[in-house]
Amino acid sequence: MSETAVKHKANAPKSLNFAIITCSTSRYKEYVETGKLNDPSGDLIIKMLRENGHRVTMRKIVTDDKAEIQKAVMRAIKSRKVDVIITSGGTGISPRDVTVEAVQPLLEKELRGFGEIFRALSYREIGSAAVLTRSIAGVIGGKAIFCLPGSPHSISIALKEIIFPEAGHIIRHARE
Repeated sequence: MSETAVKHKANAPKSLNFAIITCSTSRYKEYVETGKLNDPSGDLIIKMLRENGHRVTMRKIVTDDKAEIQKAVMRAIKSRKVDVIITSGGTGISPRDVTVEAVQPLLEKELRGFGEIFRALSYREIGSAAVLTRSIAGVIGGKAIFCLPGSPHSISIALKEIIFPEAGHIIRHARE
C-alpha cells in the first residue's frame, strides 16, 4: 500500500454508522403479512458490522420498486445518524432487479472499482456467473453507498474484502 493510502486510512474513521436497506418484494410481502422480518442477508450484514466495531442505525425493507428504493436511500442520506448505506438485493439481471437503476442516478460519484473488484472476487468463488451481478458503489451527500446482491455469500465477500477495509477511507474523502 502506498504511503499516501496508509496516511489517509490512518486518519479515517474506524467505527461507522450503517443503514441497511433490503430490496425484495417477496421478503417485504412476507413481513407485511406475518409481522416477522425474515431477512437472512440483512441479519448477516448486521452481525458482521457489529463484529467489526460498527453500528446499525437504520434498517428498512422495501419492494423491488425504483421509487421505494430511492425514497429509502434518500431517507438514509438525510439522516445525521448514517455514514454508510448498504442495499441488499436487486443487482441481478431479471426485470424485477431495479436497485442499480434506482441508486445510480442519485450518485454524485460512482466508485467503479468497487464493482470491478467485487466481480473479480466473485469470479474466484463462482466462476463466470459473476458477470450476472451489477453491484455498484458510490458517494452521495458525504456518505458511501454499496449495492450488493442478496446472496449471503456475496455479502460476506463484499464486506470482508472491500467494505470493511475501505469504508472509513471513502468517508474521509467524501467529506473533504
